[in-house]
Amino acid sequence: MALSETENSYQGGEEEEADAIVKTCVLGGFSESTETRTLIGSLPEIHEAERVREVAIEKFKVIMDRYQEQPHLLDPHLEWMTEMLLNFTRSENSPPSLVHLSFKFLFVISKVRGYKIFMQLLPHEVSDVHPVLELMSRQDPKDLETWETRYMLLLWLSVACLIPFDLSRLDGHLESEGVKIREPIMERILAVAKTYLLVSDSPRDAASVLVSKFMTRPDVKHKRLGNFLDWSLTTISQTSAHSVIEIMMLDGVLQSLAKLFKHGKRDDLLQYAPIVLRCLEQKQLSESSEAKLRKIYVKLIQRLGLTFLKPRLAAWRYQRGNRSLAANLAVSHAAAAAAAVSPETETQEQDEDYDIPEEVETVIEHLLVGLKDKETVVRWSAAKGIGRVTGRLPQELADDVVGSVLDCFSFQETDNAWHGGCLALAELGRRGLLLPSRLTDVVPLIIKSLSYDEKRGACSVGSNVRDAACYVCWSFSRAYEPKELQPFVTQIA
Repeated sequence: MALSETENSYQGGEEEEADAIVKTCVLGGFSESTETRTLIGSLPEIHEAERVREVAIEKFKVIMDRYQEQPHLLDPHLEWMTEMLLNFTRSENSPPSLVHLSFKFLFVISKVRGYKIFMQLLPHEVSDVHPVLELMSRQDPKDLETWETRYMLLLWLSVACLIPFDLSRLDGHLESEGVKIREPIMERILAVAKTYLLVSDSPRDAASVLVSKFMTRPDVKHKRLGNFLDWSLTTISQTSAHSVIEIMMLDGVLQSLAKLFKHGKRDDLLQYAPIVLRCLEQKQLSESSEAKLRKIYVKLIQRLGLTFLKPRLAAWRYQRGNRSLAANLAVSHAAAAAAAVSPETETQEQDEDYDIPEEVETVIEHLLVGLKDKETVVRWSAAKGIGRVTGRLPQELADDVVGSVLDCFSFQETDNAWHGGCLALAELGRRGLLLPSRLTDVVPLIIKSLSYDEKRGACSVGSNVRDAACYVCWSFSRAYEPKELQPFVTQIA
């Protein structure tokens, strides 16, 4: 009896400990609302005292960092926090130290919640464009202490520049209100973007966001897109990437082009894509010693590939029903099987009518090289690129790409190629681009990858290959109907 009580109390203690861990890791809401409001409200009193200011920043970071894994809990409170801080930056009575401190707080919020969500909260009326530009013009790009201010102003300008009418009308509106305009608003925004694409700190990333929003405006793309691309390609060709500063400059320009080809319309960018591709090939960035440049190069190459191809979903792809697990469980097996049937005749007609540009082959070759890169981030980006581009190809060409990916699984290849090949197969599988007829070729290679181990000196490598092979198995189990995988389940298990 005593023993059972001891066991019960022990088990109860374990459950309480587990509950405590769960409560610590999973937050129910933003519990520091009052403390945060008080802290932000105290900024006008503490901005001049360096030590107190540093303590306030660290305290705010500690509060915000608790929500890194559950940033959505901040959403109900983001509006009032942002408004309080922006009021300090807009006030004419605010000294520069208070303005910079407010932007530091805004940057912390942006970092935790993600700039894409946070940007939507920034004011973007017509009346905001000129003040933001003026504040931006007063910043020193070389001041290491105030980079958060420049970062946030560039994000703010990215939203403010989306006003839904021609920017030349804004010049006339400001002049009628007695505001002196040195040069057109369009020229000023473009000059700011170019300046901050070439800096060596984080505002470079925000400047690439500004380019992607600003250069895709209807009035700007007609007047300035060609000139901006000329400037970008000239900068790329004239930069040698032998120093840290030049590497950062290349990174900024490549980032802006990648985002531009992602967000811009295909019809506007298609005429420029072959020129950009030729410039990148001449630069031979795939052989750069900087992983950062190779990654952004692969990202840009895949965006160019998507520009060459018409934006469509391959009709031949494996139809796997609903993406929602609940919806899949609710659908009967008969309905799922019916959904998996694709109109083959229509697919063949579409494929026959569609001519693939020659440049696509070059793009795919570069992505396949990226699968064997020595850095994981480059291989991962290349794998996603293979999946995206293959999804727009005719069935025959897509099967050739799958065959090229399978060539990575040779014992003459390094563990990097095996890892990249696994990532690519997982991407193809989860997008429905690896047809069930290919599973007989793929599964044996995955089984080898699951036990991949290569001796290298006194140690062995291959844990990343084994992990990636597990990811392939997970993606296949999500992608295919049970009957398709049934013949292979025992071998994999």
